[in-house]
Amino acid sequence: MRNISNLAFVHPKAQIGDNVTIEPFSTIYENTEIGDGTWIGSNVTIFQGARIGKNCKIFPGAVISAIPQDLKFKGEETTAIIGDNTVIRECATINRGTVEKYKTEVGKNCLIMAYVHAAHDCIIGDNCIIANAVQLAGHVIIEDYALIGGASAVHQFVRIGAHSMVGGGSLVRKDIPPYIRAAREPLCYVGVNTVGLRRRGFTNEQIFQIQEIYRVVFLSGLNQTRAAETVENSIAPSPERDIILSFIRSSERGIVKSPNTLNNLNEDSD
Repeated sequence: MRNISNLAFVHPKAQIGDNVTIEPFSTIYENTEIGDGTWIGSNVTIFQGARIGKNCKIFPGAVISAIPQDLKFKGEETTAIIGDNTVIRECATINRGTVEKYKTEVGKNCLIMAYVHAAHDCIIGDNCIIANAVQLAGHVIIEDYALIGGASAVHQFVRIGAHSMVGGGSLVRKDIPPYIRAAREPLCYVGVNTVGLRRRGFTNEQIFQIQEIYRVVFLSGLNQTRAAETVENSIAPSPERDIILSFIRSSERGIVKSPNTLNNLNEDSD
């Protein structure tokens, strides 16, 4: 129940599920797993340590689980995990992990577009869309349902919150909280991702509360710590409120700035 081309090389110790298709000129190394129903296009390279789920589609030229581009890597056994139903388009590269996490992981139902690079120890959640030519440095965390616009570059150790949206061509140096849109240069808050939230079933009441929270966080002039305290004291508890507060308080790099802050900095420089 497999369709493996005679022109592909599949190591005898590779674990290949049922109804898997592997097109010509692809190479599958040992210590790899490919789940049922997955399609591997031509000229794909899947190195050892790959763990690919069910019903995935991997397009020509993609390279999965190559060793990290990290000079500290000493050949330790690590993995690159791809969740079920994820699509990886042409020439994307997903490196395996280092001793930091021992894995790089892409969740379920993701779309990883052409020429994306996900470096070692990146963790990408479920239902994410990473557009063409996005470059993720090591240790980046992208939470569920996030969308990153094409040709964006994300600094190492950055965290991008759930249901957020990053404009194309962005340089992402700071953490991006959940539910927001971030764009411009330098990157800043430009609003709540209301369209995306409505598509995912958020109610008007939930969206209004998220908007109110971010008015305090980004438009009140308070610093990050005092804004979080004000939100906690003035806005009723909810799952969304608590997720936002937890994200802000645990941010090690700091979150993106408000447009007002950036405007003030530009005026000062003039």
